[in-house]
Amino acid sequence: MGSSKASKAPSRKVLEEVYRRLLERFGRRGWWPARTPFEVAVGAVLTQNTAWSNVEKAIQNLKRQKLLSPRSLLQAPLALIGRSIRPAGYFRLKAKRLKPLVKWWVFYGSPVRGTRNRSLVDLRQELLNLHGVGPETADSILLYALKRPSFVVDTYTRRMLTRHGWTDESATYSEVQSLFVSRLPRRVALYNEFHALIVELGKELCLKGHPKCQECPLRGLGRLQLKGL
Repeated sequence: MGSSKASKAPSRKVLEEVYRRLLERFGRRGWWPARTPFEVAVGAVLTQNTAWSNVEKAIQNLKRQKLLSPRSLLQAPLALIGRSIRPAGYFRLKAKRLKPLVKWWVFYGSPVRGTRNRSLVDLRQELLNLHGVGPETADSILLYALKRPSFVVDTYTRRMLTRHGWTDESATYSEVQSLFVSRLPRRVALYNEFHALIVELGKELCLKGHPKCQECPLRGLGRLQLKGL
């Protein structure tokens, strides 16, 4: 990260305080809501540019069509997949994006076990090489499906950081991610809960158009950092 961004970056203690306050306010989130790692991976693609409530409808459709398994999705025609995931939006595009991911999943057999000997860096690059898988989707699959410590950055994360003056809007995905990775223990459970809490903050209080700043549990943290927290 450049010097101008680094000078505003939250310290380790500030991030720990952010986590503590969010946990106290919202409680444990139990995210990602899915029955299997494969369902998590499919949901990570379907949730691109849409609300989770729409993804849930698409997932239910896949289950009704008996398509929510690697082999079934791999063999299913794109048109059938598209009709099933229509509630998630961009259904033709997402159907095409699911196919390479499913092929990758089938290649490893059971990626949760089959990728244990693959480094996080290499595994992440494999996912990024798949059509339609960007950094947020790749990290979501790594963290929530494969249980690897890869911090997820999304719109809510950026919004929280920029509104508290902890980064610039121009910061890249990797720069924002490094704010957390370089300051926090690399633990799956911590990354999982932290990201889920930030999402809850963004949905409930740190809204895009009309943020409820007076109700925000993070009020005053910027001043605390100036005092050396």
